[in-house]
Amino acid sequence: QVQLVESGGGLVQPGGSLRLSCAASGRTFSSYGLAWFRQGASKEREFVATISWRGTNTIYGRSVKGRFTISRDTVKNTVALQMNNLKSEDTAVYYCAAVDGDSDFVTAQESQYMYWGQGTQVIVSS
Repeated sequence: QVQLVESGGGLVQPGGSLRLSCAASGRTFSSYGLAWFRQGASKEREFVATISWRGTNTIYGRSVKGRFTISRDTVKNTVALQMNNLKSEDTAVYYCAAVDGDSDFVTAQESQYMYWGQGTQVIVSS
């Protein structure tokens, strides 16, 4: 089992920046990838970004590429999402998720993620 706790959400103006963090705990004996997904009001959950256990591989969703950066601290067992140039359409609940895999494994397939956090709300509004 992997427990995930997100933090860092809040209200930000368009064009601003926000940094989300997710702390992972529980299982330490095998590798897993970490990712961010989001779900806006009346929308399906959307893939945002993912990073492998070793931090060597990343994938970004088309709508955030070039604006968001995912990073991982393997010592602290955390993953962060730096969000720049935020737009109103980025408003959503952001979820951290973990997927089993080898140290370089990454996937954008939501169905493969077995562990999820409770989510943190991000609101982009003036």
